[in-house]
Amino acid sequence: MSSILRKPRSFLTRIFVQGLVVMLPIAVTVSILYWLAATTERFLGAIFYRLFPELYRPGMGMVLGLAIVFVVGLLMNAWITRALVARTEAMVEQIPVVKTIYGSIRDFANFLSPKGKKGDFQTVVAVSLGSDVRLVGFLTREDASGLPDGLASADDVVGVYLPMSYQIGGFTVFVPKAAVHPLAMSVEDAMRFTLTAAMSGPHKPPSPGESGSPQAPHADPDQARRV
Repeated sequence: MSSILRKPRSFLTRIFVQGLVVMLPIAVTVSILYWLAATTERFLGAIFYRLFPELYRPGMGMVLGLAIVFVVGLLMNAWITRALVARTEAMVEQIPVVKTIYGSIRDFANFLSPKGKKGDFQTVVAVSLGSDVRLVGFLTREDASGLPDGLASADDVVGVYLPMSYQIGGFTVFVPKAAVHPLAMSVEDAMRFTLTAAMSGPHKPPSPGESGSPQAPHADPDQARRV
């Protein structure tokens, strides 16, 4: 009798978890977007209302925010704007605490930028630890030039950032070039792959008529190109 009662309970639990898995990412994403929109409207909307009270309509703050971002992006194509930004950043770098916060946010924004410099999280690699262990990381430095003495024991080393699963953080390691192999993954796919402990990532959909669970792809060692 107890086993019969447990079956409906197990079924309801499984259905609830399935619904939670679908709704939780949507709810968190909508909440973050709503917070960004509300904060922008509350700050820039108040400014717009003070300047043009007769023209203000709900949502004008978000429109103003998008316009400012677009105009700044256009101005960054001019050398004089880039020079002013560089000088301002140099001044900010002299302020304790502020430089740490600003630098971290700037580096994260550069990581998201599609025009990031070569080596700035633009190459996804696999780092070999022994013969059977692989870690997914991002190539950050292609040589040992400029590194402090004692950090790299040889010249043929590269810097790799290894993100940790389920949290923001990771490790920066310097390993021999022979232990690093490029992976055919985009930065976004690789970050999602590592942050979800390999439960999410690019996969090949099953072909029509194919049944059963999809097989895990096997990397061809002959296609690996050393850095």
